[in-house]
Amino acid sequence: MTLTAPPTGVIPPVCTPLTPDGEVDVPSLRRLVGHLLDGGVDGLFVLGSTSEVAFLTDRQRRLVTETVVEQAAGRLPVLAGAIDTTTPRVLDHVRAVAAAGADAVVVTAPFYTRTHPAEIARHYRLTADHGTLPVIAYDIPVAVHTKLPAGLVLELAAEGVLAGLKDSSGDLAGFREVAAGARGLPGFSALTGSELLVDAALALGADGVVPGLGNVDPHGYVRLVRRYRSGDLAGARAEQERLCALFGMVSVGDPARMGAGSAALGAFKTALHLRGVIDCPATAAPQIPLSPEETAEVAKFLAGAGLPGRAQDFRNTP
Repeated sequence: MTLTAPPTGVIPPVCTPLTPDGEVDVPSLRRLVGHLLDGGVDGLFVLGSTSEVAFLTDRQRRLVTETVVEQAAGRLPVLAGAIDTTTPRVLDHVRAVAAAGADAVVVTAPFYTRTHPAEIARHYRLTADHGTLPVIAYDIPVAVHTKLPAGLVLELAAEGVLAGLKDSSGDLAGFREVAAGARGLPGFSALTGSELLVDAALALGADGVVPGLGNVDPHGYVRLVRRYRSGDLAGARAEQERLCALFGMVSVGDPARMGAGSAALGAFKTALHLRGVIDCPATAAPQIPLSPEETAEVAKFLAGAGLPGRAQDFRNTP
């Protein structure tokens, strides 16, 4: 489909199911897209952090985008990350996801090299000038070690360079500044990536949410947004609190043997595996898989949130 308006609503960052040997599990990816569509989501975001984009080869990135675009079949927009260290490399990814059928491209600031705000601005202008897709800025300083200044985002939005912002910085004050400043810009969408603060972000003027936990419970995030927009603030708060409790699954991984990324992505994929959506909970190397005991803890979080899961022999979990 062609992106005729800025993306809004619930736009999950789609996990990338993998086989035990690290290849993209296409049948599981198709089922995951179906699971998200059944949940009533408003769009799909591939090749972001939750998609393990940093671990995927260019071939795998292309396969993921093509598969999701084909499975979505024009029913909702597909946003695709073009995430790499420098502008020339990002432009290569922009061309690839455009050829694969994506409707918009999501781009971080350059990283690895130290980058001045003027260079970040030039990076986004060049990406917009040399691409054919709307550009959404991705603010994720924990990964790229640069915080996008609100003033810079608004400047580029006013120029028409940016069609939106996906804010995963956790800086609500900065997000508020962007959301307030963009109210007079009808072609711009402010999206929060903070799944624990969706109701707060909506109150600040967010147009939508990109929740990693939305892979596991898309229906919950759709209910949350719909309740908020209908004026049922108490209902929205209750749904947010249920989802916050479910998000506790990301803490089951032992920090003595794995990083936070392994724990969070491992929990999401394990939950999807337990729910029967994907065949294997494997994460990309060198991430550490959850143990059988940690898998059993994820199952408890699912049960506590009222989500169905299939019977599992935890001793035999990969």
